[in-house]
Amino acid sequence: MSTIQEAFVPDERTIFGWIETVFARGVRRPGYAADRWTENFCFERFRELGLENVRLEPVTLPYWEPLESVLIVRADGRESRIACFSLPHSAATDEAGLDAPLVQWRDETPGAVNGAVALVDVPLMRSPADLPLMLAGAVSGEADSSWRRYDPGGTLAGATQVLPFSRHLMAVMDASIAAGAIGFVGVLSDYPGDSNRYYVPYDGVARAILGVWISGSDGARLRRLCDAGRVQGTIVSRAIRHDITSYNVVGELPGADDDSVIVGSHHDGPWASAVEDASGVAMVLAQASYWSRVAPADRPHRLVFLLNAGHMAGGAGVRAFIEQHRTELDRVVLEVHLEHAASEIVERDGGLAASGHPEPRWWFTSRLAPIEAIVREAIAAEHLERSLILPPDVFGPIPTTDGGPFHLVGVPLVNFLTAPFYLFDAIDTLDKIHRPSLTPVTRAAIRIIASTRGMSAGRQG
Repeated sequence: MSTIQEAFVPDERTIFGWIETVFARGVRRPGYAADRWTENFCFERFRELGLENVRLEPVTLPYWEPLESVLIVRADGRESRIACFSLPHSAATDEAGLDAPLVQWRDETPGAVNGAVALVDVPLMRSPADLPLMLAGAVSGEADSSWRRYDPGGTLAGATQVLPFSRHLMAVMDASIAAGAIGFVGVLSDYPGDSNRYYVPYDGVARAILGVWISGSDGARLRRLCDAGRVQGTIVSRAIRHDITSYNVVGELPGADDDSVIVGSHHDGPWASAVEDASGVAMVLAQASYWSRVAPADRPHRLVFLLNAGHMAGGAGVRAFIEQHRTELDRVVLEVHLEHAASEIVERDGGLAASGHPEPRWWFTSRLAPIEAIVREAIAAEHLERSLILPPDVFGPIPTTDGGPFHLVGVPLVNFLTAPFYLFDAIDTLDKIHRPSLTPVTRAAIRIIASTRGMSAGRQG
């Protein structure tokens, strides 16, 4: 296990201070003023730390800004207004809006919503917290995957995790569109905290019909009205959408050789978003701060620090970086992505409260024995309970991270991620940061990076 130069490790207060600074700027969607500010903040921090070749690399992506979201329903001669939030990049209306019948979606009769606004239940997925471990065993073909779990306290056993996605992931509107609906009202049924401020889909794809999210309690009321008779609705969803140029922020440090380790995250977020991903920005700054103080000969390889644009626009930044640097990728020993130092939040006494635990920690790790070993050792050394070491393809072709596309081009990776239910919600505020994780995760990442000394790109296995 590689030694750490303790005096160089940023402390919890410093790392949390970076999170506070970014969070304070406000909503950080791609191209918003707060995101522009954060790009410059990261650029200046890289320069202050003495990184070399600090630069802004342009990324073209869609900008989306909701101006007005209104849902008015009329039934039995009465009219009521329901709080709502427009689905990102869904179709927009003028001020008059769209007036049409509201029809409940039923899987057995999809054609019923043709020409109407579909009222669709969209519950978040709930699963055993150790389900990813079972999937990892199936994907890897291992008879025993217990080595992939580090949870000495046993807190994952029997626990249920509420994930930030429905079973439809980004495709929440697609079935309604295919069935001929002209609008979509998504009901966040059984959603902890009964919110309607859910920034999904975030793939940046324009949808052909308009859509709004409403809370589970309002959805239940609407369903009762629909069951009782005809319901007419007016939806106003005004928004700005056009292409912009955002920027990946990149800086480098020379090391023991010219192979490289990339250390990344993304700088945008769906809201002010402390966890998603002011915490990722801060964890990358923590790595840059540490390694900038280490002598070049003691850095295992050239280090590239990357804070991507446009994660909330289909991962536009990381895809642009890969395309622009494709010829350099065969010299990458490891890509380390750091996202989401999250507290587990649970429903308690009619409200939401911190459980006292971190959200389950996922370490997507390429199936290369030396890398899997150093990740396991780093997790254990820093006592990072509730950790699962997962194959990159455990949930699909790539990890569910901003760094996932590196896997498709053959770059070995270690991507740290947690997935709390509130990840795309405005309730992702500073109190959701799991502060006790900040320094141990930073130290674990230092150990992982340091342990690549002597590894050569493409020859870790």
